[in-house]
Amino acid sequence: MLSTNTDLALDPRLAQAIANPLFPALDNQLRSGRHISADELEQHSLLQEYYPELEAFYRRYHVELVRAPEGFYYLRPRSTSELGSSILSELEMLVGKVLCYLYLSPDRLSNEGVFSLLDLQEEILTLANEQALLRMVNQRAGGSDLDKRKLADKLKTAIRRLKRLGMVSAVGSQDKFRISEAVFRFAADVRTDEDPRALQLRMIKDGEAVAGHDQDEEQENDQ
Repeated sequence: MLSTNTDLALDPRLAQAIANPLFPALDNQLRSGRHISADELEQHSLLQEYYPELEAFYRRYHVELVRAPEGFYYLRPRSTSELGSSILSELEMLVGKVLCYLYLSPDRLSNEGVFSLLDLQEEILTLANEQALLRMVNQRAGGSDLDKRKLADKLKTAIRRLKRLGMVSAVGSQDKFRISEAVFRFAADVRTDEDPRALQLRMIKDGEAVAGHDQDEEQENDQ
């Protein structure tokens, strides 16, 4: 008679989570670096209900299933993880910080949380040093109309990247988007007693928005 190793038995609740029809797609999203916010109701509810079991499940792969204070979820690979990762560019980091600033602004309530690429471009040119921005696009940028058009194209690319990561979602036309609470990933270093919007603004203006931190690392599988 074969003996049963109860230590290897699958936790019943973990089995329920994995058996859920939503899990395969959700697992792929998490592994590709996507952040799951409350906007994605079904996937978010699944993570919320089975978080302890799924957190233990991913830990076996040397990956941490993080539940952020703002309520969104994402995977953070450890140094021993085989899950691929990449670093966001300076411009993508800055866009993320500005999106977080916009999320905290009164404008988000007045326009139901919908912004356009033009809104983003105007805000980022207002908040950040224009020459520093242009140098992120071209080290020899002199402020020409061509340089500014290149910057606009790079901002579109940054938004597409952040959209894949679950930071924003498209609304209607391609130029409009709604900001998710997952942008608070870019505010992990400002969770203090100081007014978060004022602190975020200071970091943008002082150039601290593009400094390298552990939370800046994002998983990516865009191939």
